[in-house]
Amino acid sequence: MAKTVVMTDDIDGSANAETVTFSFDGANYEIDLSKKNRTALEKAVRPFLDAARRTSGRGPRAASTGRGRPRRSNSSVDLASVRAWAAENGIQVSSRGRISAAVMEQYRSAN
Repeated sequence: MAKTVVMTDDIDGSANAETVTFSFDGANYEIDLSKKNRTALEKAVRPFLDAARRTSGRGPRAASTGRGRPRRSNSSVDLASVRAWAAENGIQVSSRGRISAAVMEQYRSAN
């Protein structure tokens, strides 16, 4: 049995909407818009798009971490050593993945 799905506009509830995706200030958004409301959105943002610099043709970029704060690199630290040190000091860290900045600071302070 075939089913027909009709998407409705998130603004006015009209039928035959399509999903529009966009990014703003590091966050990704999706909204279902009819042709009329999509045109209104495009008209509203056009002056900003015309004045903006495109950063990449590969899609939206990931949100930045720690706005305005310099990011400290863990590349010079042996993460296995950090995990071993944490275990010895009763600090729980996962066996894989990211180690929190707080644990990294404690490790750096101790060593």
